[in-house]
Amino acid sequence: MDKILKYADILTQLLEDRYKIAHPQSPQVRAEMVIDRANHHYILMYVGWEKERFSYFSAIHFDIIGEKIWIQQNNTEDALVDELEAEGVDKSDIVLAFLPPEMRVHTGFALA
Repeated sequence: MDKILKYADILTQLLEDRYKIAHPQSPQVRAEMVIDRANHHYILMYVGWEKERFSYFSAIHFDIIGEKIWIQQNNTEDALVDELEAEGVDKSDIVLAFLPPEMRVHTGFALA
């Protein structure tokens, strides 16, 4: 299987698993899973109203760029990199994009 298709399947399943158990803090806030396989964007977010305040929150955001998984955002307590590795994704194919490039060198993951 093509690497990008494999990674797309892994990310889709990871988001679907979290979406099934998503518990927004307010009944007016809903979880949304955004999967754009054509452009390689995978997002789990929360949207809605909490009391009189609009809430728009990205919990997880992955992109596939150049055959690597870029973790753009992880606002969960989950060790997503551990799950990716358990699915067979090599550390050299994971970019911790939320870290500045000069810090990535210390992580053991891909720089870009």
